[in-house]
Amino acid sequence: MKEKILDILENEKTLTPMEIYHAIGLESVEDLQKLNNELETMSQNGEIHKTNKGKYGLHKNLGIFCGKLSINQKGSGFVVLPLQDDIYIPKSNLNGAINNDYVECELTKTGLKPEGRIINVLKRDLRNIIGTIEMNNKGLPIFVPDDKSITLKFKVNPATTNECVDGSKVLLSIGKKLDSNFYDAAVLKVLGHKNDPGMDIKTIAYRYAIYDDFGPKVEEELKSIPTEVTEKDLVNRRDLTNEMIFTIDGDDTKDIDDAISLKVLDDGYLLGVHIADVSYYVKENTALGDAAFERGTSSYLADTVIPMIPHKLSNGICSLNENEVRLTISCEMKIDKKGNVLTSDIFESYIKSRKKMSYKKVNEILIDGKVPEGYEEYKDTLLQMNELAKLLRNVITKKGYIDFELDEPKIVQNDEGEAIDIIKVEHRDGEKLIESFMIAANESVASYIGNMELPFIYRVHDKPNPEKIAEFVSLVKQFGYKLDTRLSSITPLTMQKMLYELKDKPEFKILSGYLLRSMKKAIYSKDNIGHFGLASDCYTHFTSPIRRFPDLTVHRLLRSYIFENDLTMSTINYYNSALIQIAEHSSEREQAAINAERDVDDMKMAEYMEKHIGEEYDGIITGVNNFGFFVQLDNLVEGLVHVRSLTDDYYNFVPDLMALVGTHTQKQYRIGDRIHIVCTSASKENSMVDFEVKEEQNGDTKQRRQV
Repeated sequence: MKEKILDILENEKTLTPMEIYHAIGLESVEDLQKLNNELETMSQNGEIHKTNKGKYGLHKNLGIFCGKLSINQKGSGFVVLPLQDDIYIPKSNLNGAINNDYVECELTKTGLKPEGRIINVLKRDLRNIIGTIEMNNKGLPIFVPDDKSITLKFKVNPATTNECVDGSKVLLSIGKKLDSNFYDAAVLKVLGHKNDPGMDIKTIAYRYAIYDDFGPKVEEELKSIPTEVTEKDLVNRRDLTNEMIFTIDGDDTKDIDDAISLKVLDDGYLLGVHIADVSYYVKENTALGDAAFERGTSSYLADTVIPMIPHKLSNGICSLNENEVRLTISCEMKIDKKGNVLTSDIFESYIKSRKKMSYKKVNEILIDGKVPEGYEEYKDTLLQMNELAKLLRNVITKKGYIDFELDEPKIVQNDEGEAIDIIKVEHRDGEKLIESFMIAANESVASYIGNMELPFIYRVHDKPNPEKIAEFVSLVKQFGYKLDTRLSSITPLTMQKMLYELKDKPEFKILSGYLLRSMKKAIYSKDNIGHFGLASDCYTHFTSPIRRFPDLTVHRLLRSYIFENDLTMSTINYYNSALIQIAEHSSEREQAAINAERDVDDMKMAEYMEKHIGEEYDGIITGVNNFGFFVQLDNLVEGLVHVRSLTDDYYNFVPDLMALVGTHTQKQYRIGDRIHIVCTSASKENSMVDFEVKEEQNGDTKQRRQV
């Protein structure tokens, strides 16, 4: 019946149940009851929309969107849509929806940053409600949710608060509904006290179902996981322990899942990418395997790592630690002198990494021409690797690889967990070397299995909507620039050329960010549609099985298809079904980790600025709207200059100029303008930073804090 309903509604705006009843050709009262039940179920599942008048229609025909609501620390949110741009929901348009609700929304503003309002809550997710227990004057516990958008009230069972004190951070379990806005509740877990070091990050993590403990079943299974590789583990594996293989990572990296090697041949190169064989230890249908699936990814929140698999594995037996024998899956690629990958060989292996290198010291060799102590024997190999990496990068660049060159912040904390510095992460030759090698390996593995036409999990990135690109071109014109790039067909090369044309413009960082937002999100899928951003016809994630479940899944597929030669119909049918759920769930958990990372960064930046109120900075205007404009400092902290603080004139928002314009003075504050500001307030609790314009008097240049 569902298919018939969808077919009938395809060409109609809305229909009543009786109109649908007659259109399908139903005749009995029983059929009408079944139809009403089916319509109600479909509307609650977000498959169709039910109007206030009891009519039904397809969302696409009504301009309505369905998705999960993700609310940030500032109280606004996004409706996350899997195949198109997320819709920004201002706090004023939430209409009672709370974090993780499955909602219907409609657009209030189109463009590069679409905005909307919630019109209906379809399903309420009352898991992961985090907050603080406060004791009232009678000693009874009152629960105050961290998420200020939650307007629900909770009656907390006092019997579950025995371990709580005033200020305890807790995870709440929600029980039955007592009335329209009131729920029975119990404390499920006490996380600690609100003043404990690291509790601020932990509570954000729990809010996104990112948990720091694995539970008793996993802990029990860990007892059987060895700490060293044994002889029986090496059977049928290729011995690479005598090869010059090493790792390159950040200074503080402990979960090392990729190592590299290189041999220079007469006609090119033999590049080896050796990846930790996590699938050997983390099996399907085990507590460890189930936990890895549920998490989907490791989460890196400031300097806190919440791993996908326990530290005993991620930092121990699975980590490619220096001078330790480790099990790996290797991808060796024959590459010609122009950087074209000719052939690839994928096999089970074991290695002994000769050195744990750091990006910082590798860059000293590649860029500064210095050789740090302990790196002498690797100098020539690293230089040859850099030569190959540039060839590989040149090949994908010619195909249309898009490098947005966006800055990333790194939060530095002290022992008490307080933010004491914010550093921009640099991507220099060492980082680009590893990126190029990993892209080559990911593409090779995807092509290898793709050519076998077997069920697989791909990393896909759909091409952008032409309307979005047209809007971006209009935005560029508002900055006074004209693009020569022809937009008759949108390809990766089209996007790349647009970025190249804007490269030397002072607003490049802002414009590249807007162009990125005009594109769709990369996700995981069983169906290969290519990866637009990488200009790749066939791509997967193979190189990080310690921290990403899709990579672990790829390893399991390689073991089934290649190492065990299991091509039976039962195996193929199993993966044809299972990979759909794995891809969808992994994409959702990746987005949750990204949201948590964003919230932690916002909170920690506000915490850092709490110690710098009254100090002056230079920044650039990154966004303008009717209530003010946002300014980003050189250390990537972003704050709001509210329109009410502009007291020299009355300012109106002029969308066509992307500016606030003074009524009498015609003075403008536009996106891309450099501006001098002072930090007037900051709130870690609300993740907010406020600035005011600091006018320089008599042309004097005041001393400004460098960040």
